[in-house]
Amino acid sequence: MIRVVLAQPRGFCAGVERAIEIVERALKKYGPPIYVRHEIVHNRHVVEDLRTRGAIFVDELDEVPPGAWTVFSAHGVARKVQEAAKERSLPVIDATCPLVAKVHNEGRRYAASGREIVLIGHAGHPEVAGTIGQIDGKVNLIQTAEDVATLDVADPENLAYITQTTLSVDDTRGIIAALKERFPSIVGPDVRDICYATQNRQTAVRQLAERVDLILVVGSRNSSNSNRLREIGAELGKPSYLIDDANALQAEWLKGIATVGLTAGASAPETLVQGVIEGLRRFDEIEVSLMDGVDEDVRFRFPAELADA
Repeated sequence: MIRVVLAQPRGFCAGVERAIEIVERALKKYGPPIYVRHEIVHNRHVVEDLRTRGAIFVDELDEVPPGAWTVFSAHGVARKVQEAAKERSLPVIDATCPLVAKVHNEGRRYAASGREIVLIGHAGHPEVAGTIGQIDGKVNLIQTAEDVATLDVADPENLAYITQTTLSVDDTRGIIAALKERFPSIVGPDVRDICYATQNRQTAVRQLAERVDLILVVGSRNSSNSNRLREIGAELGKPSYLIDDANALQAEWLKGIATVGLTAGASAPETLVQGVIEGLRRFDEIEVSLMDGVDEDVRFRFPAELADA
């Protein structure tokens, strides 16, 4: 018998739900195809499902035919992408998560006041590329506390920092501490820009690690917040695996394991979690319980174009 403990909360956050429903509403209102720049969210199963319903995912706007409805992903885009869409007169629906848009606004506000920006985030992540591209002036990207020592800034007395929304709360807190130690005048939002859903899921994994022998995180490898959940489990001394779905389960992981903790990144649908539960039944009888946790009730408004869809 294997006991399976489900983290609470887990899976979809409000920003992801909104982004997926934006594509669904656009397909319903305008009909397929609907073009989406980059993956709407970082989950292969979600992307494939929307593709079968008429969404076409492209890397760049020049792949979109003239006049075709275009959706920007939840991660946000650079200003030059918005301008390119305007130049081509593409009808655009922006699915940028409102919490990512909030970071954009903070960065622009700091830059407008003359401060040089430090962005804490992961190089190459779409959210980071979009955020840098939304801010006028120099943006210094750092990924670790060690990076702070090599920062080369024009005026150490006139800095501000912002953060990617899906980072490890603890890691980011350490980086902010290092920034404040080297640049005492720096201003920024503590860890408030790490979104509520990221923080809640990380807290749940920490609580899960106290109760289980092994942790499974359902999520895609290119999902930043899913990777952080797996890393936290490993840091707390529990074998932790990031899996796309039940097909990734391996029998050797479960040898000597009495209790499995199961969670999912913010872009992973609950159907995949239930699939993993069924997949675990291949190896042994299981007993499922739900851990106490935060009951999220956050909802975001839809863009005006789709409010009636």
